[in-house]
Amino acid sequence: MRYIRMMNAQKVLKEGFLEKRSNGLLQLWKRKHCVLTEDGIRLYDWKRSGGSGGDSGFRSRGFSSWSSSTKTKELRFERMATVDCVEYKRELVYFTVVMAGGKEIDFRCQQEGTAWNAEIALGLVRFKNLLAVQSGRTSHLAHLGSTGEEEALES
Repeated sequence: MRYIRMMNAQKVLKEGFLEKRSNGLLQLWKRKHCVLTEDGIRLYDWKRSGGSGGDSGFRSRGFSSWSSSTKTKELRFERMATVDCVEYKRELVYFTVVMAGGKEIDFRCQQEGTAWNAEIALGLVRFKNLLAVQSGRTSHLAHLGSTGEEEALES
């Protein structure tokens, strides 16, 4: 797991497993190793030991390995709109990440500890707040420069 932390200089906020609903016709749930950082979430393919495997339920799987060389998907906060549709069923939390373009990505996870949906939503809020502060600071500095106040402050 240290390899993931070294790949991204951002602080790791949460690391663990989610299941993502596939986009295919059958919309199967695929287990992903996930790393939540200050920039967003990275999803790594998680392989079943001893075979490629289908879906047999979140709790009963025999997964034991992941590979950083497999396909990685990155969902950056700058492209996320919101985290929606939280539903609790049979010890699982179901939620949807809505991207800026309207694309919806469905996830589910165990209901233990702080749920992934809450951590992702908090990360998204932190990111948007940081952008707002940076934008406000830039706007304020531009305003100071255009009114000549900056020159008056320097003298």
